[in-house]
Amino acid sequence: MSHLVISTNQKGLRDDSNIAGIELCGLTKHYDTTVATHDVNLHVDPGEFVTFLGPSGSGKTTTLMMIAGFVIPSAGDIRIANKSIVTLPPHKRNIGMVFQNYALFPHLDVARNVAFPLEMRHVPKSEIAKRVEGALKLVKLQNYANRRPRELSGGQQQRVALARALVFHPPILLLDEPLGALDAQLREEMKYELKQLHLKIGITILFVTHDQQEALTLSDRVAVFNHGTIVQIGAPTDLYRYPANRFVASFIGKSNLLEGKVVRRDPQSICIRLGETLEMRASYREGFREPNNSAVYLLRTESVRIGNAAVGVENQYEGTVTAVFYAGSATEYVIRIGEEWLISARIPATETDMRLAVGDQVRVGWKPSDALLVEADGADSSAVGTSEAHSGQQI
Repeated sequence: MSHLVISTNQKGLRDDSNIAGIELCGLTKHYDTTVATHDVNLHVDPGEFVTFLGPSGSGKTTTLMMIAGFVIPSAGDIRIANKSIVTLPPHKRNIGMVFQNYALFPHLDVARNVAFPLEMRHVPKSEIAKRVEGALKLVKLQNYANRRPRELSGGQQQRVALARALVFHPPILLLDEPLGALDAQLREEMKYELKQLHLKIGITILFVTHDQQEALTLSDRVAVFNHGTIVQIGAPTDLYRYPANRFVASFIGKSNLLEGKVVRRDPQSICIRLGETLEMRASYREGFREPNNSAVYLLRTESVRIGNAAVGVENQYEGTVTAVFYAGSATEYVIRIGEEWLISARIPATETDMRLAVGDQVRVGWKPSDALLVEADGADSSAVGTSEAHSGQQI
């Protein structure tokens, strides 16, 4: 990939002095009686890629728009490089922005679209030409400078929007669901391009999405939004392995979520009872709490073993296959254990030659270390979406 000169001091592609951190302090937005966001607090280090993840209406886009300056906060502060920008209009914040619909000018060619922020800043024409050329090389569109947006594919239009957002050397780049309008294959390609772009130029990026795979793939950290506030923030691996509550557990990854009562615990594990008799053990997590002894048993679908692979593990049950979903690289089986509990098992095609059908009897099991108890409160089943489609008894 070609180089883009980020600053005029000729340090090359990456200039850390032009990369800023951002601080959100009690950021709140009310629309009459509707609370869009409430007391959002977040520190983003210079050069960090942070994703705002959450369902529709969770406050992630409103937060991004307050940072950009298009929405005025009801309370709180926004600080970039330790300076408050909350009273500045958008054009004075020096922030790059890529909108979901890209917002390209249809009557201008690619080069003029990219040059627009520089023209508004009265950059000399000779410098504009140099920066536009570098920006287009960065996004691999140097041969498309004379084309109009309508002559480009969706992915190419997105790259033009990225080049335009980067050409004036902003310290922070905001991305509002930029992959949402792309087809599945192009979305995968652009995820890779965004990741490589961030590694190369090192700019601070805030990225909004409702797609968990985008968040897990791209981010240094993910801030999970629900009901207008951040309910958990952490590295993708931490959120996946140690979700704070049922909502995060259901929104990050494909999971079995089974609600029951804590009946026993020891230094290594906790036992939960589902219904009258069915018991399961999970890893003990320091600081775990269970209001009224209620808890949610979290088991990732890829951790479930079936058939001979389930022999010898502590959590082991006989079950009946109720559904089969073939996905090429893996097959997902939904298995009923006990009278009413459903367990989903995602088995990679390379790990088994077993072919099960609806109605087959099968052994299913997993290690206690593969499961975790999370708090039953802090959940909103209406906002969970499809990640609990086969997550056990519907709770």
